Formats: sequence, C-alpha cells, structure tokens
Amino acid sequence: MEKTLMIGGKEVHMRASALVPRLYRFKFGRDMVSDMNRLRRSFEKAQKAADGGSEEEIENAQLSALDLTIFENVSYIMIKHAGEDIPDSPDEWLDTIDGVFSIYEVLPHILELWTLNQITTSTPKKK
Repeated sequence: MEKTLMIGGKEVHMRASALVPRLYRFKFGRDMVSDMNRLRRSFEKAQKAADGGSEEEIENAQLSALDLTIFENVSYIMIKHAGEDIPDSPDEWLDTIDGVFSIYEVLPHILELWTLNQITTSTPKKK
C-alpha cells in the first residue's frame, strides 16, 4: 500500500507492507504493532476530546512525548520504505522539513495505510 502526502511543502511517498514492522524493530528496537495500537488509541482520545470535551478532558487527552516519537519514527520508516531519498536517521530527516510536521494532518493517513496493510486477502477454509 502506498500513499503520497505533502509534508513541509514537499510531496513524499509512504509505503506500508509486511516488511515495515521488521524495519521498525531493527531501527528502533520496538514493536510497531504495539506502538501503532497505542498511537491509535491516544489519537482517537485526543480527537474525541477536541470534538466537544471539557477543558479537563482536552488536557488529559494530549498526546505524550512518546506518542509523538512513535509518530515520527513510523513516518520515517514508511517514507524510507517507499524509496524516498531521506537521511539515515529520523533526527536528520526531521531537520530537513520546512515548517510544521503536523501529527493531526499526517497521522490519519498513516493509520489508514497501516489498517489497509493489515487486511488479509486470504479466505479462511472451513473444515
């Protein structure tokens, strides 16, 4: 699955495949499936609070520094996997982005790619 997005005024390609969790684990030493589940829950909680929650709910639903790091790392891996010519570390890559890299604009596309990649194409056989 591939998708083209605008990040920092540049068009970039993202790719999700079965290889992405392995690349993520080798690069960051973390489980991407767990990280994506955490990120999805945090993002949905933040969106729900922003859509009519109280001040306290909005404050409690803010994305943590770990959520932002997971988002940046997943973005980096998916862009690198798509064959984009980007630096060899997420820090160097983030430094090349002009302007703001908004989690609220990009994360829905990453979650969509991830979800589509998780859908199986095989049909279970009944016995």
